[in-house]
Amino acid sequence: MAFTGNYAVMEEKNYTVVTFEGQDLTKEDLSATTFDECTFINCRLAEANLSGSHFIDCNFRNCDLTMVKLSGTLFQQVDFFSCKIMGLDFSECNQLLLAFSFEKCILDFTFFGKLKIKNTLFKDCSLKDANFTGTDLTRAVFRNCDLENAVFMRADLAGADFTTAMNIILDPEQNHLKKARFSLEGIAGLLQKYDIIIE
Repeated sequence: MAFTGNYAVMEEKNYTVVTFEGQDLTKEDLSATTFDECTFINCRLAEANLSGSHFIDCNFRNCDLTMVKLSGTLFQQVDFFSCKIMGLDFSECNQLLLAFSFEKCILDFTFFGKLKIKNTLFKDCSLKDANFTGTDLTRAVFRNCDLENAVFMRADLAGADFTTAMNIILDPEQNHLKKARFSLEGIAGLLQKYDIIIE
């Protein structure tokens, strides 16, 4: 079942196994709505209000979620593929069973502070200026991700995989790195604060 038109999604507050395709929901109020096993394809949700909404076993494909409001929003087993997700504050989400993955997404200027997002997969993503202050990223994977100017401070990175990440700079003294994995090229980003030359 696929909805078309601008306001079809506003008619109910509970959706199960529904595909929303080509919806323009920019700045719409989608708060306190439950989406269970739903798929969003080529939808525009920039600046939409998703506060208090529940997304369970959902998929987002080629969607624009720039600056959406996430106060109390629940994401359980949600996959984002080729989405624009800029400027979001994920720390405002409901953390109950929080679980999501990102592939080929633009996540620049996002804030993941103080979240427990163990085992999260970031694949082929741009995470420029993202903030992971106080975040539990145990065994998270940053596969082929651009981490230019991303902030890692007091983060738990135990077992995290940065072997194919690019432009990573973090302070080993300010983060927990036990068994975290880095490439030889990535080692330079761990030593930048020491102002040494690696040849």
